[in-house]
Formats: sequence, C-alpha cells, structure tokens
Amino acid sequence: MPAMTQTKYVIKYKLDGQRRWDFAVMPDASQDQALEALRKIHGEDAEKISDIQVSKAL
Repeated sequence: MPAMTQTKYVIKYKLDGQRRWDFAVMPDASQDQALEALRKIHGEDAEKISDIQVSKAL
C-alpha cells in the first residue's frame, strides 16, 4: 500500500463573517479535510466558519 501523499493547501474562509486564510497539509482538497484542519486551528469557533475554498499552495 503506497504512503498517503500530503500536499500543502491554502484554505480561504470566513470566520464569523470575517475573511481569513490558513495553510494546511492535507491528503486532498476536500471540504471535509479543510473543515477538519480548521477545527484543529479554531476549536469550537469552527462552527462559525463558512465559505470555505481550498487551493494548492504555491
């Protein structure tokens, strides 16, 4: 079984209506992966996150 490839992504989102962005290393660019990464960063405040957009970091 090949090792899972981890890629660095930039996640753009709104937290409580304020535009924000963070980097995360994830296996893919799915919304679920992004939300899980943002939960690790923001904890309970992750419930206030909306408008998630994921793209590969340059």
